[in-house]
Amino acid sequence: MTTFSRRTVLQLMGTGALALGGAGSFAGRAHAAREKELNILCWEGYNSAQVLDPFRSAEGATVRAESLTNDPTMINRLRAGETNVWDLINVNNPWARDVMWPEKLIKPLDKARFEPFFDTMLPAFKAPYKWAMSDDGSELLGMAQRFGPYSFVVNTDKVSRATAEEQGWDLFNDPALAGKYGILESDDWNVFNIFLIAGIDPFKTHDDAELAKFEETAKRVFKGAKLIGDIASMNQALISGEIDLQMTGGTYSVSPARADGYMNLRGVTPLKGPMNGKGGVAWIEITSTVNNPNLSPLAADFLAYVQAPEVAHTVAFAEGTFNPVSQMGNPKCFELFTKDQLEAIQWDSLEEEMARSAEYDIVPDYEKALDIMTAAKRDRG
Repeated sequence: MTTFSRRTVLQLMGTGALALGGAGSFAGRAHAAREKELNILCWEGYNSAQVLDPFRSAEGATVRAESLTNDPTMINRLRAGETNVWDLINVNNPWARDVMWPEKLIKPLDKARFEPFFDTMLPAFKAPYKWAMSDDGSELLGMAQRFGPYSFVVNTDKVSRATAEEQGWDLFNDPALAGKYGILESDDWNVFNIFLIAGIDPFKTHDDAELAKFEETAKRVFKGAKLIGDIASMNQALISGEIDLQMTGGTYSVSPARADGYMNLRGVTPLKGPMNGKGGVAWIEITSTVNNPNLSPLAADFLAYVQAPEVAHTVAFAEGTFNPVSQMGNPKCFELFTKDQLEAIQWDSLEEEMARSAEYDIVPDYEKALDIMTAAKRDRG
């Protein structure tokens, strides 16, 4: 059509054809604009200027990152039509494989480009890494990076590490500790942990008796909490002595306080529990490309960018919370961590704590359990 003038087009094809041509031109301009635009839906850390600014500068790109603290909420955003908005989504391990891929909310990655990155990751992440793959093993669905055990946190001057590991979740059943613990605002993890305090595996379908026990436990645990709040308020309460321990928590939540020198605060993984004998729960983040019909080409480039040793170290210690990363299997990445940084993320016990943990999974009757827990939280007054 470029050989015709606008007047000729109007004469030959009418205004309807012009409208179609205009739509095509608009789509072309929109695609061109996306060449230098990237939108990321993520947990905190990837939204840090420390991580994003070097990429922005190198690519001359506009990068927007929105941080949320709940996987189902992020996925529901995609379900509601925001696949047209986001290019990357960063959530915990089961969601890509078990939910987003079957629902066609994400796109697979180029195996030839991305599988080699797994070769230098820590041994647990070597390809084919289960949570990064489709169920049949044919597609690579995302990249692993941050991870860690996440159960509860104690002030070891008040509750020793040995006691906390041995007694595990039963600590929160002890009437003597009522009024001496806090609860972090984190609905999905708190559902897991109320089940664990009740001695029930959270990652299975529950019968009426188990849900009744969950309800009784939720009411008692929320009633006995000294406070409910965010990571900063939990750490401050532990430091000040207002509380002796806190659920939900672990490396992710307590690392900022440890980095500030409060080594008496420690994430704890119980020695035993109801998940095939395991007492803790571990999370692994998987970052995937969204099934955006106009996906930014920068999405894959950003995923490659954060694999570099220096950037992976920045991701591990981005402002907010500090965490191990899978790239620590690469000596060039590991050597960037100082002794104090390794202590902040409890590197000394990381391997054994991960071994004592079941991996984050989806609770089959989550909505029912969440309603029960929400009512218990509301009724605490």
